[in-house]
Amino acid sequence: MLMRMSTLFVRTLREDPADAEVASHRLLVRAGYIRRAAPGIYTWLPLGLRVLRKVEALVREEMDAIGAQEVSFPALLPREPYEATGRWTEYGDGIFRIKDRKDADYLLGPTHEEMFTLLVKDMYGSYKDLPLSLYQIQTKYRDEARPRAGLLRGREFTMKDSYSFDVDDAGLEASYARHREAYVRIFDRLGFDYAIVEATAGAMGGSKSEEFLARSEVGEDTYVRCTRCDYAANVEAVQVRPTEVAASAENAWGGAPAAHVEDTPDTPTIARLVEHLNAALPREDRPWHAGDTLKNVLVMLKHPDGTREPLAIGLPGDREVDQKRLEGQLEPIEVEPFGEADFAAHPALVKGYIGPGVLGEEGASGIRYLLDPRVADGTRWVTGADEEGRHSVDLVAGRDFVADGTIEAAEVRDGDACPHCAEGTLESARGIEMGHVFQLGRKYAEALGLQVLDENGKLVTVTMGSYGIGVTRAVAAVAEGNHDEIGLCWPAALAPADVHVVAAGKDPAIFEAAEKLVADLGAAGVDVLFDDRAGKISPGVKFKDAELIGVPTIVTVGRGVVDGVVEVKDRRTGEKTELALDGAAAALAERVAG
Repeated sequence: MLMRMSTLFVRTLREDPADAEVASHRLLVRAGYIRRAAPGIYTWLPLGLRVLRKVEALVREEMDAIGAQEVSFPALLPREPYEATGRWTEYGDGIFRIKDRKDADYLLGPTHEEMFTLLVKDMYGSYKDLPLSLYQIQTKYRDEARPRAGLLRGREFTMKDSYSFDVDDAGLEASYARHREAYVRIFDRLGFDYAIVEATAGAMGGSKSEEFLARSEVGEDTYVRCTRCDYAANVEAVQVRPTEVAASAENAWGGAPAAHVEDTPDTPTIARLVEHLNAALPREDRPWHAGDTLKNVLVMLKHPDGTREPLAIGLPGDREVDQKRLEGQLEPIEVEPFGEADFAAHPALVKGYIGPGVLGEEGASGIRYLLDPRVADGTRWVTGADEEGRHSVDLVAGRDFVADGTIEAAEVRDGDACPHCAEGTLESARGIEMGHVFQLGRKYAEALGLQVLDENGKLVTVTMGSYGIGVTRAVAAVAEGNHDEIGLCWPAALAPADVHVVAAGKDPAIFEAAEKLVADLGAAGVDVLFDDRAGKISPGVKFKDAELIGVPTIVTVGRGVVDGVVEVKDRRTGEKTELALDGAAAALAERVAG
């Protein structure tokens, strides 16, 4: 295929877009791949669409290879299936809801579990029809509150979603493994530096869940890896190892003295409290630290149906609540700050001195109380005494107070103990979520009545897996990992063309030689982007555009024509070589073929 810059629908920019926060957004707009239509919504231009279609083709090839069959659902979907699974409400403000002229409710599809389930229910009814894997590459819509970073977090995006259907859990395990292996091949071919990490299932439901994260400093996901074993997890999925306290022979609580309340005037913060303790109540073994204190953080939960519920979280005073970890545990519930009006509505709470005594279902406030796993039975704490200027000392969890449960909401830090091995510690990195695989189980099949007859003629509920890849996000993620200070550097498999030929000069002989080279390349099956612009377009402008657009091989047909040579530049390495004009097409075709 030949694209001519003189007629190509493209406009390169010298300045960055005002709203561009990351390199992929900046360069994809500047190089003429995409244009902004609205916040989080982008138009794909010819160059960008070629890259997008190559990603789709690669994904499609690997899905077909595992026997998955492609279908295509509408983007405009009825309310009823999502009402049946509860997600019409659970999605809250996260979906686009619309009404037709008859006042019937519809939504623009954010994901299609319900529709796949109903389709299989409509067509299949026997175990002989299974296992089955179906997929689509479809436009999705989510009403992101803060669309940002160009294609990395948009309101309209293309996604490959596939679903497996099996009679039993063993079948689901096999289907999950096939999809996982296909994802490894896909991301290897896309050229990502990626990590596979444990993840939470969130609103999707199900049991086992893993994410494929492209390593990137601009990624929104933080994950951790163990320095000794192969453990890796999104921070939202990290399970803290509970603190173990050895009981003494004399005391089931490890010999802890009875709890006592002390005056701690003007200590509403952890820092002030620790300073006071070291001055007024010094320890014999070591100084007091923030980790010796138990702080109780209040938040307000907004449920999908609009109801609000207060929640108290107890955690060591040297830790902060990680908003993403907390939301990951509670999804689809939203987490909001606990404001002054909320404190006024709960007079038992003494701001700055809140202790376990007023919390929990049995406490004076009635506020649900969940503890970080580090606050395990037998651990000893200094915490608020529910009185202004007073704290409880030697308060033992399990002996002096109990909670309504535990929650993984505290921040995860580099150097924390690995949950899976005794020797390792955790180190963090950032990544872009490119794929997510779930063992959904029977959540959607039960809600929508997807059953088949087993080999004994008994109705059984089908078990499902769900597997997603962000196709438009993949374009941005590849761009994030393949650029330099002057432009994009596409890997050969995804570039909009194989070779970018630049006719540099005004001599008609240069253009004649370039035209012949381009024709010969086309005959050899090489896709060419040809900068044939004449007139006032200088060679310097053409070179800058070529570097910005990022085709892997740039061929300059210029003054060397008189000597029968052209210059070939490797866009990724910057290495330049010369080729004889006669035979250049064959040499370049061989280079492209690999």
